[in-house]
Amino acid sequence: MKINKHYLELENSYLFKTVAKKAADYKNEHPEADIIKMGIGDVTLPLPECAVKAMGEAVSEMGKKETFHGYPESFGEDFLLSAIKSHYEKIGVKVDTDEIVATSGAKEDVANILDIFSDDVTVLIPDPVYPVYLDTNIMAGHKVIFSEANGENGFLPMPDGSKKADIIYLCSPNNPTGAAYDYDSLKKWVDFALATGAVIFYDAAYEMFITDDSPRSIFLIPGAERCAIEFCSFSKTAGFTGVRCGYTVIKKELTSDGVRLLDLWKRRQSTKFNGVSYIVSRGAAAVFSDEGEKEIRENIAYYRENTKMMTEAFSSLGFTYYGGKNSPYVWLSCPFGMKSWEFFDFLLEKCNVIATPGEGFGSCGDGYIRLSGFGTHEKTREAMERIKRVCSDYTLK
Repeated sequence: MKINKHYLELENSYLFKTVAKKAADYKNEHPEADIIKMGIGDVTLPLPECAVKAMGEAVSEMGKKETFHGYPESFGEDFLLSAIKSHYEKIGVKVDTDEIVATSGAKEDVANILDIFSDDVTVLIPDPVYPVYLDTNIMAGHKVIFSEANGENGFLPMPDGSKKADIIYLCSPNNPTGAAYDYDSLKKWVDFALATGAVIFYDAAYEMFITDDSPRSIFLIPGAERCAIEFCSFSKTAGFTGVRCGYTVIKKELTSDGVRLLDLWKRRQSTKFNGVSYIVSRGAAAVFSDEGEKEIRENIAYYRENTKMMTEAFSSLGFTYYGGKNSPYVWLSCPFGMKSWEFFDFLLEKCNVIATPGEGFGSCGDGYIRLSGFGTHEKTREAMERIKRVCSDYTLK
């Protein structure tokens, strides 16, 4: 028996599993500790009422012979695809329903999409960035190169003529840094991809958090239809982390050697995925109704209030940070000359607060930590009070 030896090239543990284990070990040793979790970007508000109602009605349908639904459509139920199309139209993007593929989530999609590409590809990944990009390409045996993001470029790396790749990953607003490309910067990436024949994997999972005029879809950039694939999710948009639903958009104009990548992706999905369940599809479609969008905007505003608390606290301490504007994350430069895991331990032991070490998102992330705004107001406020109290005393020493 032969195994995929590329798995042996991975880190021993996925970043967020390592963080969770460290937190659990500390709790076991200090059962009295009131630990506040600001590491993993899981939501805390319940699902929008419209989605709950729609899924409840769908469950009732499934319990009656005359309205029962069996296998879902492989690429998405018509009513869900129409709702997604309507959402795109509201932000100025024209997309056909047959260019949308409903899925179980963006995390799965950015990994599974690799199935339709050759093993012999070079992939350009930002550093730091969501670790799934790197890990899944290591698993596939791809050659990986990096575009460095740092404070000097605002954690928004731009095309470098010396680094050419077949696949380019972009995440905007970025996870973990919260940085978002403006129109002109994103256009440079599209122009670069068109000139070099690359395909951009554009992760727009946090597009609903954008508050300025940063593009909420890469398809707002002319030419992107010929070089980009967009991945979106209901997880952070509507709190579907425990429900699972996302969608991928590939325009018909995107081809390679005369073959439409949309057709390959649909062939892959129809073979390896049975489609989003009818119940989940009803809930997801309700999210993009007028009432649904009102409800999710209220939830997102709640999380934005958390990031405001965080940035105000760090500003009062004189700490350097990024994000917190177009993103639910704050990317904090570790104070006191500490490294990522060192400051992680400091926060855990001194403040009983869990963050995510920036080093886990790439070598350029060392010296930073990511804090999530997806908690409750009460927990976020308490965490910031603890950090201000402990760090102020530490500075005085």
